Amino acid sequence: MANPLSADALVKALKAEGVTVVEHDGWRTHNRNHKGAWGPVNGVVVHHTVTSGSDATVRICRDGYSSLPGPLCHGVITKDGKVHLVGHGRANHAGRGDSDVLGAVVVEKYGSTPPRPNEMDTDGNPRFYGFECENLGDGKDPWPDAQLAAIERASAAICRAHGWTAKSVIGHKEWTNTKSDPRGFTMPDMRARIAKRLGGKPSGGGSSGGGDDKPKPAVSLAHIIAAARKDPPAAQGHTTHETEVKRVEHALAAEGLLASNWVDGSFGTKTLTAYGTWQRRCGYTGRDADGIPGRNSLRALGKRHGFTVTD
Repeated sequence: MANPLSADALVKALKAEGVTVVEHDGWRTHNRNHKGAWGPVNGVVVHHTVTSGSDATVRICRDGYSSLPGPLCHGVITKDGKVHLVGHGRANHAGRGDSDVLGAVVVEKYGSTPPRPNEMDTDGNPRFYGFECENLGDGKDPWPDAQLAAIERASAAICRAHGWTAKSVIGHKEWTNTKSDPRGFTMPDMRARIAKRLGGKPSGGGSSGGGDDKPKPAVSLAHIIAAARKDPPAAQGHTTHETEVKRVEHALAAEGLLASNWVDGSFGTKTLTAYGTWQRRCGYTGRDADGIPGRNSLRALGKRHGFTVTD
């Protein structure tokens, strides 16, 4: 799902992936939510801190600076491989970046790297989890194996919990052209590590927290197309295949495309418009983004929100 994990669910997912978690006082309610909502979330951003010393690094990321209040991330990954949780909610970490990058991450469709960022037209703080990693960022400060493994495990934990692939994990420098982090390892290599981990079960000995063993609900493409064609011109409240339409509407609402009061089981004009916006996120244009679902766009939505698509 694209709603942020609860604090409990985040801890459970991290521990299930074998992460050593350190919970700092007050982290569950430490956030910048008064500046705006956190979510829907679409991925993970990895940073380096340009600091040294674990205690000082955690303190800075928790408290921030006078010009940039904390938390500056959700978790701090220190050189010993521990993940220090310092915030839960909106955090000052991603800043403004490129909407084309966000679109590529949402549909998880790009090559070895996302599109090169060249605009700063989208606020990433509501849309991403953030991990700050203790490193001077000079290209010389080493990245211990334990720390790289923790980045891999923490990122995989969040991806597994949401049903995302490794392409939902990006570096800060892949989000905006004003940053250079992380420096010292490559994000394509890290995504390859995360993808390999996601190919197996969590190795931490706990529950996956993702419900992978439960059968996913199904949505019929034919039923959804029928609803999208019949409901808009009909009287208000007319529903066709209501249960399946609601499933699609809940997914659109989680993506921030449909107001919750329109999750009503009717594929009316509001839902049609929202689905057209989803199609454009998937790269479609013109008549291919008219709001009438197609197989590939519906499968992409289902993959992110826990349903399968049948004919």
